[in-house]
Amino acid sequence: MGVVNVTPDSFSDGGRWFDPGRAVAHGLELVADGADLLDVGGESTRPGAEPVPAGDERRRVVPVIERLAAESGVPVSVDTTKAEVAAAAIEAGATIVNDVSAGRLDPRILEVVAGAGAGYVAMHMLGEPRTMQDDPRYDDVVSEVGDFLVDRLAVGRAAGIDDSSLAADPGIGFGKTVRHNLELLARLHELVARVEVPVLVGTSRKRFIGAVLGTDGRDLPDDQREEGTLATVVCALDRGARVVRVHETRPAAHAVQLLDAMRTTEAAA
Repeated sequence: MGVVNVTPDSFSDGGRWFDPGRAVAHGLELVADGADLLDVGGESTRPGAEPVPAGDERRRVVPVIERLAAESGVPVSVDTTKAEVAAAAIEAGATIVNDVSAGRLDPRILEVVAGAGAGYVAMHMLGEPRTMQDDPRYDDVVSEVGDFLVDRLAVGRAAGIDDSSLAADPGIGFGKTVRHNLELLARLHELVARVEVPVLVGTSRKRFIGAVLGTDGRDLPDDQREEGTLATVVCALDRGARVVRVHETRPAAHAVQLLDAMRTTEAAA
């Protein structure tokens, strides 16, 4: 899943693709580099991010989704928590709604997805972006994230979303410490087995990578985290993730290709 941020303030590439034409060109480049689907977002979900009015978010994403849905040749997802934006994005050609709130911030989004027969990704997050990194604590992060996802997937089914249209995301970096993120990755196979739907993992360029790879008490800058990102991508895929959400698709696509080759060889041995 290639990331197309149509925002001025996303943590890694905010502002680079804010112009709709540049965003479309970037999305097409991600597909050329191996993306199997694209995720278009008009509201930053970085820690401390301020909410964006639905009208502004809709105006950012709809023109980009319309063109990418028509030109890219891959499914297009909208990254939003708002029912109004999800409905407009689906009308523009999006076939998946990627909701970092799992339907808690705007429960109507579940009805929109169900009515359209769209795909739906439910993600775990503590609180909301402005507060999610305020001293996050868990007794067992894998168990508690699993509890949350199982519950929210059940809510989605009750709203009418077909089971085959659901996916889950443990929310790496969304209300987790470095240790929490590493534990979720290390034990991802447990979560995959428990939720019983495809699991999406988004680690790309996130702070925990910078913290692990940094020196002298300073995080590695986000533009130097691609090698670390690739390590987490391989880890997630090896532990059962079905989708990895990344800013640069070529390294991840190559990793998928090589892992598939190794698995095919192992199965034939």
